[in-house]
Amino acid sequence: MSVTSDITLYTDNTPNGAKPPILLEELGLPYKLEHLSIQSGRHKEEWYLKINPNGQIPAITDGQQRVFDSGAILVYLAQRYDTEGRFSYAPGTSEYYEQLSWISWQIGGLGPKSGQALAFAAFAPVRSDYAIEKFLAETKNLLGVLEYRLKESPYLAGDKYTIADIASFPWVFQGADALDIDLAEWPHVKKWVEKIGQRPAVQKGLATPTPPFTADEFRAFCRAQRAAVLAKENTDKH
Repeated sequence: MSVTSDITLYTDNTPNGAKPPILLEELGLPYKLEHLSIQSGRHKEEWYLKINPNGQIPAITDGQQRVFDSGAILVYLAQRYDTEGRFSYAPGTSEYYEQLSWISWQIGGLGPKSGQALAFAAFAPVRSDYAIEKFLAETKNLLGVLEYRLKESPYLAGDKYTIADIASFPWVFQGADALDIDLAEWPHVKKWVEKIGQRPAVQKGLATPTPPFTADEFRAFCRAQRAAVLAKENTDKH
């Protein structure tokens, strides 16, 4: 029996924002796009807070059902629409809990640490060498965790590409560029990123909404932002 959808996606061009459109494209599900540019502040407006009380992107509505937070959206879409298990494992299986563990790991670790690394390195109003070095080191440590896993498994949850990979991929793919991290230090991670990045649905998801920069422009922008922060006087107390 086919399942119909009435999905509206609320998102912007961020690593978290890229996860739902990647899965929607992989599943071939039709959806309406509402681009909520973070710079516009629309994600803090009252109408959107009724969809996501946290006032962040991404979120979806599916008919009367709202789902917010990127990890919850991935799990919802997989359980409701991935009935053949093409991109997820069935609840109750060992692989399902492995999948859930890696999604939780990304949400609680890779995302926040990478985000803080970028915030202090490229967007902070003051310079703190301690914070820059701390969060960059923690991000690299988490890349080491991925490397350890991907040495023993082609994908994070097992033998197939799943929502666990979709959760972490944008943070590694975009984060490495933003932080000028050479993934050659983690060869299994580099191979995993390149393999996933070749998928047409992933490429389309990353381009939803249309990015404000090309890949080269994004790297140049982040380099300029990092240089601007480093040009400031270090505010750490010695």
